[in-house]
Amino acid sequence: MSVSSTAYTIQTPPLAEYAGMSSFFGGEAPLNVGVGYAVVLGFGFVVSIITSLMVWLNDRVSGRSAITSEHFNTAGRSVKTGLIASVIVSQWTWAATLLQSSNVAWQYGVSGPFWYASGATIQVLLFGVVGIRLKMVAPSAHTMCEIVRARWGKAAHITFLIFGFMANIIVTSMLILGGAATTEALTGMKSQLAAFLIPWGVILYTWHGGLHATFLSAYLHTLIIMLVLVIMITIVYIKVYGSDIIYYFLNNTIMFTPEECATIFSPGGDTPDETFYKQGVYACGPVKNNEQGSYLTFISGGGLMFGIINIIGNFGTVFVDQSYWMSAIAARPESAAKGYLLGGLCWFAIPFSLATSLGLSAAALMLPITAQEAGSGLVPPAVAQHYMGTAGCVLILVMLFMAITSTGSAECLAVSSLCTYDIYRTYINPDATGEQILRVSRAIVLFFGIFMGCFAIALQYIGLNLGWVYLFMGVVIGSAVIPMWNLVNNPRASAGGAVCAAWGGMILGVVGWLAAAKINGGKVTVATLGADPVMLSGNLISIISSGIIHWLHSTFIDKEVYDFSKLNDGITLVEEDMSGLGEEERNPAMLKAAYKWITRRGYFLTFFLIIVWPVLSVPAKVFSPAYFAFWVFISIIWGFTATAVITFLPLMESSTALMKVCNGTWNMIFPCCKVSEGDDSDVVVAMPPAVTKEEPAKELVEEPLGEEVEAS
Repeated sequence: MSVSSTAYTIQTPPLAEYAGMSSFFGGEAPLNVGVGYAVVLGFGFVVSIITSLMVWLNDRVSGRSAITSEHFNTAGRSVKTGLIASVIVSQWTWAATLLQSSNVAWQYGVSGPFWYASGATIQVLLFGVVGIRLKMVAPSAHTMCEIVRARWGKAAHITFLIFGFMANIIVTSMLILGGAATTEALTGMKSQLAAFLIPWGVILYTWHGGLHATFLSAYLHTLIIMLVLVIMITIVYIKVYGSDIIYYFLNNTIMFTPEECATIFSPGGDTPDETFYKQGVYACGPVKNNEQGSYLTFISGGGLMFGIINIIGNFGTVFVDQSYWMSAIAARPESAAKGYLLGGLCWFAIPFSLATSLGLSAAALMLPITAQEAGSGLVPPAVAQHYMGTAGCVLILVMLFMAITSTGSAECLAVSSLCTYDIYRTYINPDATGEQILRVSRAIVLFFGIFMGCFAIALQYIGLNLGWVYLFMGVVIGSAVIPMWNLVNNPRASAGGAVCAAWGGMILGVVGWLAAAKINGGKVTVATLGADPVMLSGNLISIISSGIIHWLHSTFIDKEVYDFSKLNDGITLVEEDMSGLGEEERNPAMLKAAYKWITRRGYFLTFFLIIVWPVLSVPAKVFSPAYFAFWVFISIIWGFTATAVITFLPLMESSTALMKVCNGTWNMIFPCCKVSEGDDSDVVVAMPPAVTKEEPAKELVEEPLGEEVEAS
C-alpha cells in the first residue's frame, strides 16, 4: 500500500525492508565495535581534556593558584540563572529521559511523552521553592544531610544519608544500564564491558575540577543534546513526513487484526503458521486500555498509570538526590528560583518533543522493535537508524553519552560531598583541613565511578533493565520525599517523625509491592514485580504512608516548633571562603521576594501541567488530524525555543567573563600583543610574568572568575 504526498508516494507500513525480521537489531550492530570504544573512551577523554582545560584557563586568568575544598563542592555559590538552567537540564537528562520516554510513546501513544515530561518537570519546578528556602535558612550548607543533622540530629542524619546514597546509586545505575544496552545494540561492544568503561569518561574532569568542571561541562553536554533533539524533530515532522502522514500511519497500525499481525511478523512476512508475533510484543493492532485502541488519544489507562508512577518516583530522585541540592547551593539566591523554573520548562522539551517524534514514529512505521528492545531503551536508536542510517545511530549514541557523562559527573560529586562532609568530616576527622577534604573528595569520585561500573554489571546479570529500575525507584526512596520537603519548609516537622516516616514508608511500600506482585502475578519474580499495577502500588504506598506518619508523629507525639533562625548556626565552613555569602546574597528582602516569585509560578505551573493540560486534552478523545497537528506544533515550538534559551542565555549572562577569559588566554599566548578590557577600564588581563611594576598582579582582574562559573 502507499499514501500520496504532494511531492512523492510513500509506502504505507508494514515496510517491505523489515519483512521477516523478529527484532529490529537482531543481534547485528549497525556500527563497528571500534565506534563504541571511540565514543565510550575516546569521546569521554576528549570532553575531559576540553573541560579540564577550560577550568585551568578560568583559574589561571582569574589568578587562583589552587582550588579550595569549598569551591570544589560549591562552585563559589554564585552561578547565574542561565547556567543553572543549563545544569538542571543536563542533570535531569538521564539515559531514561532519552530512551524510556520514547518507549512509553511506543507503548501508549501521545499520552506517554506528555506524562513522562510533565511527571518529571514538576519536581524541578517545586525544588526551586526548596532552593530559595535553603538560601534563607541554611546558606552555608554543603549538603542536604548537613542541614538534616543541624536540625534533626544524628539518627535522622544517618537515615537520610542512607536514602541519599540509594538515590545516587539508582540514578547512576539507570545511566549505565541504558548506556550499556544502547552501546551494545549499536556497536556490538559487550554491555558488561561498556558498563564498566562508561564511568571512566566522567571521572577525569570531575576529579580535576569538581562542581566547577561539572557546570562547565553541563553547558557543552546540554548544547549537544538540544542540537540532536532539533535535528530529530526536523527530520520526522518537517523533512521526511509531517504530522498528517504520521497521523495516518498511527491509525493504520491499529487496524490490523491479530491474524494479520501474525502474518506480518512471520519469517517470510506471509506465513502466519510460523509467526513469532505475540500481542504486546510488537506495535501492531489496537493499544490495550486506550480509547478505541488508538495511539492518538489522551485517554489511556496505561499512560495514566505510568504518569502516576513517574510523578512519585521522580520526586524521590530530585528531593533525595544531593546533586540537586548542590546546584541550589551553588546558585546565586536570585538565580536559584529562576534557574530551576527555566531549567524545568526547557527540560520538558526533551522527553516531550523527542518522544513525540521518535517514539510515535516507531509505532507509526511498525518497525520490528520488540517489547524487550523497547524496555532496554532501543526505540530512539532504531528510529534514528531507519531515518538516517549510520549517521542517526552515531547521533543517538553521542547524545546518550552526553547525558550519561553529565549526570554521572553530578552523581559522582553528590556522593563525594556526602562522604566528605557527612561521614569523613562529621564522624572521622571533625578538624579536617580544606586540603584533606579536597583529597578525600577526589578519592571518592574515583571510587564511586569504579563501584558503579561493577554494580551495573551485577544488575545486568540479575536481569534488570532500564525500564524496570526506572519504575522501581519510587518504592525505596519515595518515603524520604515529604520529610526532605518539610526539612526547610515546615517548622512543626519533628526529627522522630522524619525518621519513622522514611523507614516506615519504605517498609510499607516494599511490603505492598511484594504483596501486589503475588496477587497480580501469582508469584514473586522480576517480571511480576515489574508490572505497572504492581509498581504503582509500591510507589503510592511508600510516599503516602510516609507523609501520614510524619504528620501524625509530629502533631500528636513530639509537638515541637523549630526556630529556623538557628539552623545555619549548626553548619560551619571549612575554609574562610565567604564566596556567595555576603550581605547582598543574604538580603532578607531580596530572598523574600524571590521566594514569593518562585512559589506563585512553581505552584501554578505544577497545577497546569498535571491537572489543567490533561483535563483539556480528554474531551478530544481520539485526536483529529488538526488536533494532532496542533499537538505536534507545540512539541516543535517548545523544542526549538528551549534549545535557543539554553544555548544563548548562559553566553549572554557571562559575556563579560567570557571576554576576560578570551583576552587573558590571548595575552598568555601572545604576551607581546596584550588586549585591554575596553575603554571604561584600565585593567589589562595578563598573567603575572607579563605584569609591569605599575600594575601589581593582585589588581589585574577586577572580578575573580572563580566566582563566575559561567565562563563556559
